[in-house]
Amino acid sequence: MRLLYTLAWWALLPFAFLYLLWRSRRQPEYRRHWGERLGGAPDLAARQVIWVHAVSVGETRAAAPLIRALRERHPDHVLLLSHATPTGRATGAELFGQGVVQAYLPYDLPPFVARFLARARPVLGIVLETEVWPNLMAACARRGVPVYLVNARLSERSARGYARFAALTRAALDRFRGIAAQTRGDAERLVGTGARGARVTGNLKFDVTPPADTAARAAELSGRLGNRFVFLAASTREGEEALLLDAWRAAAPPDTLLVIVPRHPQRFDAVAALIQERGLALARRSEARDAPADAAVFLGDSMGELAAYYAACDVAYVGGSLLPLGGQNLIEAAAAGRPVLIGPHTWNFAEAAAEAVARGAALRVGDATELLQRLGELRQDAALRRRMGEAGEAFARAHRGATERVLAMLEEALPTERQERSRARG
Repeated sequence: MRLLYTLAWWALLPFAFLYLLWRSRRQPEYRRHWGERLGGAPDLAARQVIWVHAVSVGETRAAAPLIRALRERHPDHVLLLSHATPTGRATGAELFGQGVVQAYLPYDLPPFVARFLARARPVLGIVLETEVWPNLMAACARRGVPVYLVNARLSERSARGYARFAALTRAALDRFRGIAAQTRGDAERLVGTGARGARVTGNLKFDVTPPADTAARAAELSGRLGNRFVFLAASTREGEEALLLDAWRAAAPPDTLLVIVPRHPQRFDAVAALIQERGLALARRSEARDAPADAAVFLGDSMGELAAYYAACDVAYVGGSLLPLGGQNLIEAAAAGRPVLIGPHTWNFAEAAAEAVARGAALRVGDATELLQRLGELRQDAALRRRMGEAGEAFARAHRGATERVLAMLEEALPTERQERSRARG
């Protein structure tokens, strides 16, 4: 099965580079570092390397508490952080600066992954969430590199997809030294798909803390937004903005500013065009000026400021959930103490979303019309907003601690310096 998979990869390889060129029309960064896609990682053969793979923005942010803990507890090791997207790479640079070495993960073909491992020479591999690459895992097994799948999640929909390639998936999952799952449901689905076992360690995203300058950025943003009620539509995906804007044009609550922060930066201009097409007065974060009093929509076309937007808003909708896209991370909004609205499609965070609703931290809506109805109710009820915000903070606090549980598993393969000194004395 892996041979057929590899042959398919070779056949599709030219189209992979055509895809990079196509994506580079909007994101020129896709034209850079092509050698790394072929295994040309930085040469770290003389160093002790811990390799962490975080495919894109969400995984990179989730990895932040773990990476910081690894740097603190293993300062003699180099952290190699690999990605698949330019936005993930930019997020890693923003969060960690020169504290990590960055590279793209190579395409999953034997010579490329072998070259990557020969140059990086990791003593430990850590893969975030749901990245399972058969040839990469086989190459790590041959080189004796222990690899762990952490913060692992597997929705019912993804489990059904993996089941279509059961032999290939089972062989790849079987090569992980250990699996740290977000929830019991994720663990059960992973085992059902072929993993030998999975520990439930919780979701690292509950341990993510806002950047140190969040309060200052939020204060500056609030000044830009003016003395108005602020409704934040965060991490919106393609198709959602049109639904939101049509509903907003028809029934916007009075004296309320809609702030839209698209999930993907390459869509900033496209979303601006959608707003202007509907005749709604627009202000943009990139213009670095105060929103005019008549602005109906403020476009958050900046990177790395989502925590500040949550701190500056009154109510937040978390995107990717009005359409069948699986939903984006609602934990950050709840932890910020803001009332959260979500749509019907939240399978990427199924258990977190269900618990947030059950605890009173979030409200689920069926469509954009109901979203604005709920917003209007919250607009008029400060006590309800306060209760939801407090429930969100309590919900986030109750689930912290995943980082330490994951570290305990990883350090079975990578002992702490304290453990090494203890063994030496013994």
